[in-house]
Amino acid sequence: MPDYVDGPIRAFAIATMFWGIVGFLVGVVIASQLAWPLLNLDLEWTHFGRLRPVHTSAVIFAFGGCALIGTSLYIVQRTCRARLFGGEEMGWFIFWGYQFFIVSAALSYVLGYSQGKEYAEPEWFIDIFLTVLWVTYLVGFGGTLVKREEPHIYVANWFLLAFIITVAMLHIGNNISLPIHWGSGFSYSAPAGVQGAMIQWWYGHNAVGFFLTAGFLGMMYYFIPKQANRPIYSYRLSIVHFWSIIFLYIWAGPHHLHYTALPDWAQTLGMVFSVMLWMPSWGGMINGIMTLSGAWDKLRTDPGLRFSVTAVAFYGMSTFEGPVMSIRAVNSLSHYTDWTIGHVHSGALGWNGLITFGALYWLVPALWSRAKMYSTRLIEWHFWLATLGIVLYITAMWVSGIMQGLMWRAYDELGFLQYSFVETVAAMHPYYVIRVLGGVLYLTGALLMAWNFYKTITVAEAHEAERDLAPARAVAAE
Repeated sequence: MPDYVDGPIRAFAIATMFWGIVGFLVGVVIASQLAWPLLNLDLEWTHFGRLRPVHTSAVIFAFGGCALIGTSLYIVQRTCRARLFGGEEMGWFIFWGYQFFIVSAALSYVLGYSQGKEYAEPEWFIDIFLTVLWVTYLVGFGGTLVKREEPHIYVANWFLLAFIITVAMLHIGNNISLPIHWGSGFSYSAPAGVQGAMIQWWYGHNAVGFFLTAGFLGMMYYFIPKQANRPIYSYRLSIVHFWSIIFLYIWAGPHHLHYTALPDWAQTLGMVFSVMLWMPSWGGMINGIMTLSGAWDKLRTDPGLRFSVTAVAFYGMSTFEGPVMSIRAVNSLSHYTDWTIGHVHSGALGWNGLITFGALYWLVPALWSRAKMYSTRLIEWHFWLATLGIVLYITAMWVSGIMQGLMWRAYDELGFLQYSFVETVAAMHPYYVIRVLGGVLYLTGALLMAWNFYKTITVAEAHEAERDLAPARAVAAE
């Protein structure tokens, strides 16, 4: 068996949990600020406008990114039966470089440095560093594939490789900037106007498509068969799933720009490809869930597997809702409302969060050579807290968003708007409070998970030390 590089992967597992808690906590804070605006504290550094990108980046790029990089380096070594290309040095450079990027980006948002682009807020000097780091990551992952001992490339690696390459292309294409002057951190985006908007949402939607979908599908295709101890339901379907997702997703971005200056043909193109995405997405969902054929009983005994399977169900739900919302008539009601927030979080909390939790519950005992997690009961509590938190969150935002859209378009018999903007804000307040409660439940579950990890690693180490000292104590007693 090759001498796998696992040290940096252990560090990524711990960082995933840490940044997840940070991201969820900031999410609760800014949700509370929307419900109770005084919590902005009248400070520029704690204002919603600066903390909101801290939350989105912490959850997507810190929590999600650490999970993706760590699991991908684990998966590629095992499925290729090859040591990581570049060895420990490569792994640790990727880990520490990525942590430096996370901290730099978060500090820049709080201090007011931002491009103002959704999911692409870091300024040009941070973008350049991330580009170098991401190329290093690609070299490490791709080099391991090249020197593999296993002739076949498992499908999870196809999804992960597509995620790495496409995110690199998106990052470079969307972040071509013109610094105001070299002594300042501020810059202007090179493409302007409608062209800039088109490139931004080509990036923005495909950050969802390749960072939050393709990468996590690679995670699903490895860890669900491992947890269920069953082969993937249909390998042929997984290949069809891969190529159709890769081809269709890249065209869907214009559906974010309905009723704007973007040409109608481009809006329609985005809408059509978004609707077509429903088919391969549900093919992947069916493939993941049906992998449990003959092993459904494991859902009763393995709460970690319960996370992964529920995540796939949320993947199916959010990839049905997304195409519906991309239809121009539906989008006229949903756009700019909390319905979009509910949709994003059904995918982020339900799909990305739960599949990550399920993978970590399998991965942590494997990385630290433990027979099992410290407490199965804590895993079950985490599952129900997270699930209830998600349900409260997304249902509150669905109701709030649809109500919001209907109030905005309501007219009286004289043709005047029936509701003022302030009235719509007041009507949403109860749902914002429910959203805070959902976020608190989700955060509480993550804290239980962190404690479970700590006890799994440290208590087992204490038991091993006790076992190793037992023979010496016996000799001393004699």
